Amino acid sequence: MRNNLYRIMAAVAVQLVVMTTAWGGPDRPTEFSNMNSIVNTRHNMTQRSKTGVDLLSGGPNAGGAGQMDTSRNDYGQVCVYCHTPHGANNTIAAPLWNRAIPSTTYTTYNLLGTGASQSYSQPGGSSLVCLSCHDGQQAVDAVMNMPGAGKYSSNPNFAFLETWQPSGSSVGSHLGLSSTECLVCHNPTGFGAIIAPTATDFTVFAIGTDLRNDHPVGVTYPATTGGGTDWKTPNGSVAKTGGTTLFFDENGDGRLQKSEIRMYDTGQGAEVECGSCHDPHGVPSAGTGSAFLPSFLRKTASGSTICLTCHSK
Repeated sequence: MRNNLYRIMAAVAVQLVVMTTAWGGPDRPTEFSNMNSIVNTRHNMTQRSKTGVDLLSGGPNAGGAGQMDTSRNDYGQVCVYCHTPHGANNTIAAPLWNRAIPSTTYTTYNLLGTGASQSYSQPGGSSLVCLSCHDGQQAVDAVMNMPGAGKYSSNPNFAFLETWQPSGSSVGSHLGLSSTECLVCHNPTGFGAIIAPTATDFTVFAIGTDLRNDHPVGVTYPATTGGGTDWKTPNGSVAKTGGTTLFFDENGDGRLQKSEIRMYDTGQGAEVECGSCHDPHGVPSAGTGSAFLPSFLRKTASGSTICLTCHSK
C-alpha cells in the first residue's frame, strides 16, 4: 500500500515537472535585450524563446517554436499589434491605432476630501491605448486590421482572430492579461505557483479596471505651480489636437523628446496619463545603444528622479 502511494506521489511530481516545463517555466532566455529598438522589447509580440519546448512532452522542441504560440497569433510584424497603416481606429486620437477601445468606466482616484485640488476624469487617450491591452479585457493579439487584405473587424473577437491562420493550424486560444487567462500561469501565487512556479510574473503588467493602486491618470496638472507649491512648472508647451501639451523641456529646444515628462491636454486641461511617464517604444538609459529604462519609463526611477521631475518635495 505504502509503495503504491509512493509511486503515485512520484508520478504526480513528474507530471508537475513536465507541466511546469511546458507551460511557462523556467523563464528561458529570449531576444528581450531591451536595447536599440522596440523590436528587442516585450512589446514585440512576435518574439519567442530561443529554446523551444514541446507542449505535449515537456521536452525540447528542435524547431525552436515559442511557448506562447498556442495563446496568440504571430502576425510576423512588430508594429501591427498596436498600429496599422490602413483601417485604423478613428474613435481615439492615437497614431494609426489598431485596437478597439473598450467602453469601460474605470475606477479612478477620488481626490476630493484629500486636500488635493486637482480635478480628475476618466483616463484620456494616452492612457486608453495602454489599457486596451493592460486592463486585461482584450487578447494581446486582438488587432482590428490583420496584415494582408480582407481581414478587418471593428470588434476583434475569438472567431475573427481565428481567421489568421497562414499555416493552416489553429492557435487554440487568444489570451489577455487577466486572472483567468495569461495570469493563470504567469502568477507566483495560487494555481500558477503549482503548474508554473518559475514562469515570468505578469501580474505587474495586468492593471485591470480599478486604477486606484497605480499612479493617478486623468488627473489635471495644477495650474498654480512653482515656488511655494508642491509642483514644478513645465517650461515647454506644444499645440496638439484638442489642446496644448505641457512638458519639461530639459534641453530647451521646444520639442518633445522621448525622455521628457509631459501632460496631455485633450480639452479638459493638461492631465497626467500613462504616456506622461512611459514610452511604449523604450527610452535608452544613457547614450546610444544602451539598455532601455525598466518598465518603458521616460526617466530613471533611481533617486526618485522621475517623481521629482514634477513634484517639489
